[in-house]
Amino acid sequence: MEATTRAPGPAEREPAPFRQFVVKVNSRCNLACRYCYMYFAADDGWRRQPVGASPETLDRTARRVAEHAATHRLPAVSLVLHGGEPLLTDPAELGRFVDLVRALVPAGCRVLATVQTNGTLLTAERLRALAAHRIAVGLSLDGGRAHHNRLRVDHAGRPAWPALRRAARLLAAPEHRPGYAAVLSVIDPESDPIEVYQSLLALDPPALDLRLPHGNWTAPPPGLEGARPDTARPTPYADWLIAVFDRWWASDRRVPIALFDECLAALLGQPTSGGLFGLHPFSAVVVETDGSIEQIDALKTAYQGAAGTGLHVATDPFDAALRHPGVAARQSGPDALAPSCRACPLLDVCGGGNHVHRYRAGHGFANPSVYCADLARLIRHVADALHRAVSP
Repeated sequence: MEATTRAPGPAEREPAPFRQFVVKVNSRCNLACRYCYMYFAADDGWRRQPVGASPETLDRTARRVAEHAATHRLPAVSLVLHGGEPLLTDPAELGRFVDLVRALVPAGCRVLATVQTNGTLLTAERLRALAAHRIAVGLSLDGGRAHHNRLRVDHAGRPAWPALRRAARLLAAPEHRPGYAAVLSVIDPESDPIEVYQSLLALDPPALDLRLPHGNWTAPPPGLEGARPDTARPTPYADWLIAVFDRWWASDRRVPIALFDECLAALLGQPTSGGLFGLHPFSAVVVETDGSIEQIDALKTAYQGAAGTGLHVATDPFDAALRHPGVAARQSGPDALAPSCRACPLLDVCGGGNHVHRYRAGHGFANPSVYCADLARLIRHVADALHRAVSP
């Protein structure tokens, strides 16, 4: 196991409480997307997880969430029902869990619940069941056309697109739209950015969440193979995102794009989620189907066991996870970053990029992001657009 970046001790920095709880309700998936960081990455721990979270595990998780909310007097918490494919679990069971969390948290604490699904199992009946428990739906797909989703196939290699298209139409229908959260789409640098963007808008989503594929220096994302921290690198992801940003910026921006909104917030000195931009403390934690408390599961792309904490909802409060060295490193701001990051003029905006993308075997996480060149180019482009917009 790789050594975790050393972070300041508790006396030096007060940990930020968790505000987002990613609950793995099912550890399996009915699709086999070829780039999935859960099933085709360095960590195969999912094979040893129960297929579904038991009612006892969900009850314990609900009580731990409520305990954390009470301890830190949180005004709101986010529950993300995740997998695998979470809708392999009965929506009534998901609703029971969310209702229990709402019943247990202190008065005045809002519980915002979302299920993140590949959409293939969505039906009008399931959407009504989720809506009855005020569970919003996030839809994952790679674009609004069949050829954008060529890597989204089931275990027999059959395309998922017909079911995805049906799901997008269902969610956009007036009776279901109030519960439609967003479309999450992983960037393929080989795709045409404007075609993908326009095809996603054609699905009429309320918001878009464009994601960089999870990769690092040891297992680089597509288009950055062979990249090294000490050499000049291409910027295929900045090229792709800048094309979309310019189209989005020049339009009425009626559909929010989280990545651009976060970049703009960081440039303006506003709080961010701490995932990709800014130095705001990261505040998400994962509960696996067996009740194990883990760091964010994108760490599974680094090495076997990278996300583990050794903690469990049956025996440990979430506050114990705040003291874990890996979580402390995520919350320690510039102290956990590489010297070149701490000296960079873009530090306050970039924040070193996503923690997961900094990993390099033998060197841990104290490296620039594998997307460093892409992020720098994108940030400067967005900053120029913002400057032109506010300056006469």
